Amino acid sequence: MKTSASLLIIVIGLASCKGKESPYDASGTFEAVETIVSSEATGRIMQLSLEEGQEVKAGQMVGYIDSVQLYLKKKQLEAQIRATGSRVPDIAAQTNVYKQQIAVSQVRLKNLNHEKSRIQNLLKADAATPKQLDDINAQIEELQKQLDVIGKQDAAQTSVLKTQTSGLRADVQPLVVQIEQINDQLSKSKIINEAAGTVLSKYAEANEITTSGKPLYKVADLSTIILRAYVTGDQLSGIKLNQQVKVLVDSTDGKYHELPGTIDWISNKAEFTPKTIQTKDERANLVYAVKINVKNDGFLKIGMYGEVILK
Repeated sequence: MKTSASLLIIVIGLASCKGKESPYDASGTFEAVETIVSSEATGRIMQLSLEEGQEVKAGQMVGYIDSVQLYLKKKQLEAQIRATGSRVPDIAAQTNVYKQQIAVSQVRLKNLNHEKSRIQNLLKADAATPKQLDDINAQIEELQKQLDVIGKQDAAQTSVLKTQTSGLRADVQPLVVQIEQINDQLSKSKIINEAAGTVLSKYAEANEITTSGKPLYKVADLSTIILRAYVTGDQLSGIKLNQQVKVLVDSTDGKYHELPGTIDWISNKAEFTPKTIQTKDERANLVYAVKINVKNDGFLKIGMYGEVILK
């Protein structure tokens, strides 16, 4: 009886194994493009709102690092810019006195020239004397000299004020650049997730101190997963990029879960068969790696084994 029962169990086991058998050309393990997100700032992590297994979007802000000192430094630089700006001279106001003097002198000069024309006409009619004309010419010459002096003073004052203004603006420019640098540092204090996917690992927690370059978490897009399989040299001639293949994965019901896949990459050099991988020809020592993109229906996980039917 005991022997018969044992034989029955063996027969059932063999039948079960036979039912699961399916011819395949290559096998491998599933992997994904993993991105490690690192800190771009140094300080205390004030918030890190994500957990392992959580779906995150590209561009999503998941936390931030303390930036109070950066903010205060920015306010200090802005105050320095305002203080420097208050010392910039008002050129128009400070040269207004000269401009008023020039305007008054020009009006007077116009009147003198008008008077000169009148005296010249009177002189022609013997109603004025040459001395009157000489006197008016002397007044015009003196006033013209005064205008020249005032004009030079105005130009000199304007030049000095422009030089002073240029120097103050030059002093402000480095402060503006420093504010731009701080704005960049402030933006890097925000922890922004750049790659959409699933959080695989979390390396830091809120309230911990981090430094620039320290890993915070790892994320991967699992919507399309990669099967890295291995084929022999004999099979290499029968495959090509973008070729459609069948991918088989063990299922809980003892059968294979079948998914379509596309060959995305073929290695150009051979390597020794990995110990964990079996090829169709188990005697093969050298194999070629291929990457097969598989649309993940939620069943596939990183590290799972899969088989490939090439034709």
